[in-house]
Amino acid sequence: MDQFGQLIDFRLTARRNSKAARSFLRQARETARLSHPLTIVTDKAHSYAKVIGEINARLGPEDAIHHVDRKYQNNRIESDHAALKQRLRPMRGFRTMAGAKAALAGIETFHKIRKGQFEDCEAGVANEISFVANLFPEAA
Repeated sequence: MDQFGQLIDFRLTARRNSKAARSFLRQARETARLSHPLTIVTDKAHSYAKVIGEINARLGPEDAIHHVDRKYQNNRIESDHAALKQRLRPMRGFRTMAGAKAALAGIETFHKIRKGQFEDCEAGVANEISFVANLFPEAA
């Protein structure tokens, strides 16, 4: 999420290792091409600290990213998907990773529509339909 509460990106992986953290940060930076992040708030997963340290080694001290991993600092992120977690508990999760990725992509798409966080954020059903059609061409 950015400082305005808008979702930048999300990624579902089977493991939370350095490779997954590196690919997620690369994906998020490509999605939010507007600026270089000054601060990244994460949970206490060691993989994020390692990858952000690698990025900072390449950037230099003046462009270094400040990494915050204190408890409760990422509540804004956690509360964004708390409703999703509540719905998944009775289901005991997903059976396959492909099913989870497809379901979460759809859920996050409709969250973006509900929050008005999509391209050309004009009110109206026609704009929402074209947004969904661009994301899921085989469904349109």
